[in-house]
Amino acid sequence: MPTARINEVDLYYERAGEGPEVLFVNGSGATLETAAPILSRLRNDLDVLAFDARGLGRSGAVAGPYAMADLARDVLGLLDHVGWTTCRMVGISFGGMLAQEVAVTAPERFERLVLLCTSAGGAGGSSYPLHELASLSEAARNANSMKIVDSRYSPEWLADHPLDQALLRVRAESASRPRSDAELQGAHEQLMARKNHDVSARLDRISCPTLVAYGEYDGIAPKANSAYIADHIENAELRGYEGGHLFIVQDPAALPDVIGFLAQA
Repeated sequence: MPTARINEVDLYYERAGEGPEVLFVNGSGATLETAAPILSRLRNDLDVLAFDARGLGRSGAVAGPYAMADLARDVLGLLDHVGWTTCRMVGISFGGMLAQEVAVTAPERFERLVLLCTSAGGAGGSSYPLHELASLSEAARNANSMKIVDSRYSPEWLADHPLDQALLRVRAESASRPRSDAELQGAHEQLMARKNHDVSARLDRISCPTLVAYGEYDGIAPKANSAYIADHIENAELRGYEGGHLFIVQDPAALPDVIGFLAQA
């Protein structure tokens, strides 16, 4: 699969599927490998462009610090590289933050927008400060993650919900996999950019049809944050789903809804 030299960074990307052209923007520390199950579903109905962010996965590293504007330029540079003048875009969690930054920077390039379990920052509310988890032990980090990923989660509740147990286990295994020093630094720089994210005063630049979706039990990006985004984007629709920060896989209706919205003419 190809790599593009953009803003002095080698960005690894993949494009697959048929249908409307859709840019997929991943969450904090995530890679195309970890997003594979979702990407596979999207590619059944859509022409999906996805990438590893600078410093992560198979993309190259570059010295920090990173600003959200830097990451937005990476995205827009990738669109230029593949020749997409306009497209649709979906962002999950941190990817939703970056998708907002990209959309307010170049609103004319997006036909439809989907923002999942995310926040505008500033007056619109910030997502949970994930950078604060980095200093915790693995056990403490996993315990904290359990509480914020879904407010229902407890050992007793999870004992009766094997699917959610499996989701947490996969999440923990992904977080604990060995990483190179360069990738650890890339993940850190991304979290620092995330900490400073704030598009709250610029959301009115977005005018394309937008779906803003949240999980009812999300402790990372609560409903109020999504409601703010939807209230400040013309043409935005707000939808809630059963689940927490992982509602896109917890609620069987969520991903088909996202695909249906993105596929509309």
